[in-house]
Amino acid sequence: MAHDRLRRFNTMGRWPNQEIDYDVSLMVRATGRNLFLGGLTGFDLEGNFHGKGDPAAQADQAMKNLKVLVEEAGGKLEHVCKITTYLLDRAYREPVYNAVARHLRGIAPCGTGLIVSGLAMADMLVEFDVDVVIPS
Repeated sequence: MAHDRLRRFNTMGRWPNQEIDYDVSLMVRATGRNLFLGGLTGFDLEGNFHGKGDPAAQADQAMKNLKVLVEEAGGKLEHVCKITTYLLDRAYREPVYNAVARHLRGIAPCGTGLIVSGLAMADMLVEFDVDVVIPS
């Protein structure tokens, strides 16, 4: 079975002051039940940015997107296995992780948190990569 590349888009015109012509997907489904999601940020699924200056609001938007995307692929948030969290500042850990916890209460995925020097846009304060396995 070929991988399904869902919510495909091209980055041209997506990032201010950047001319990057790159085809990406918000989610790739492999072998029918493994989902790989990258670049979950404060952007909603229509391309509008939420939470400028507010890492918790950006994390909240990312988790809302996660729910929609996983459900579109036939899964549930309970199927989330691993989250990689990228933060611009260690001080964002508490508000970001509390926002994530509101969405994933009781699920207990494994995860890794990293402090990074920058993300794709200056207004981005947090970004997530998420791996999901839908049970057979």
